[in-house]
Amino acid sequence: MDSLRMVDLKGQYLSIKNEIDEAVAKVLDETAFINGPETRSFAEHLAQYAGCKHVVTCGNCTDALRISLEALRLNDGDEVIIPAFTYAASAEAIAMLRLVPVMVDVDPATFNLNLEHIQAGFSSKTRAIIPVHLFGQCCDMDEILSFAREHNLHVIEDNAQSLGCEYTSKDGSVRKSGTLGEIGCNSFFPTKNLGCFGDGGSMMTNDDVLAERLHQIANHGQQQKYRHEIIGCNSRLDTIQAAVLEVKLRHLDAFIQARREAAQRYDSLLSDVEEIITPKEMLWNRHSYNQYTLQVKEGKRDALKAYLAEQGVPTMIYYPLPLNQQHAYAGVSRVAEPLGNTEELCASVLSIPMHTELTPEQQLRISDRIHDFFRR
Repeated sequence: MDSLRMVDLKGQYLSIKNEIDEAVAKVLDETAFINGPETRSFAEHLAQYAGCKHVVTCGNCTDALRISLEALRLNDGDEVIIPAFTYAASAEAIAMLRLVPVMVDVDPATFNLNLEHIQAGFSSKTRAIIPVHLFGQCCDMDEILSFAREHNLHVIEDNAQSLGCEYTSKDGSVRKSGTLGEIGCNSFFPTKNLGCFGDGGSMMTNDDVLAERLHQIANHGQQQKYRHEIIGCNSRLDTIQAAVLEVKLRHLDAFIQARREAAQRYDSLLSDVEEIITPKEMLWNRHSYNQYTLQVKEGKRDALKAYLAEQGVPTMIYYPLPLNQQHAYAGVSRVAEPLGNTEELCASVLSIPMHTELTPEQQLRISDRIHDFFRR
């Protein structure tokens, strides 16, 4: 019996091995390991795929968030609204720039920010919103962007988990997540829908001035070599990673479709388990299922996780502790409202295996073990 994995990176590599090996060998032969032609080509092709004017590559998504905030030229003490139910990088990037992360609750049906909670966090010091498109599902961006326009706020999308997700606006237009706000930040961590073989990230924008500023900050503050006009940093996507991503980008829609089909199978297999809530796909978007995250009722999450581990079924908890309870952000953040939904999600969420190589037989095994637990 084959072992189950949360994400089968080796299986995916083997499915496109010849293409990957050829692309990497070409970089090794040319030895342009930094800023090689593959890096520029990947950025151009990702911009075409996403439907935006500019893609600026960088070292990772945390860098992308920090560089994006820096490019907006906010002032010390300015507030940025984020969900309390997200990975620490969202708050980290804000706090590193002496801005204030304002933590608000989320919609438990989507795990995401919505207008109600953004309004709860809004103050005279609010300058920006970072909607996090968690687990592969886009926030309701129409209402967020409308509120932002009304109050002259910047919008940076944390698109780390949702590259390739499609959002349908109320006017019927369809756009990729990460291209709706001023800047969209992507992660190419290996387990993401579009993942490299190390670390990487990018920023997407339709604003020419912002694109130039993002590139300048990521390149030591220089536009011309050895002419440093502003304080910047060194954040680059190396050529080997770009070559890998260039290959994988050609397969991204197929990868997402495989995940969607796996999610539909889970939905069917688990529909009769009353003790869990399966993910809900909202009408405004085409979910890309970076994770398939259950909500386990009646305080049974930890027991289910332990039982599945005994049965050889890996699981993960994203996230076990709300951001407001993380020691690092005590004294540098503001909690805008009670975070009941976030606290309940942290106590109940459980992600089960989700990847492009997941077979119906493997999913049946996982489903059977979940059923077995609740029948005991």
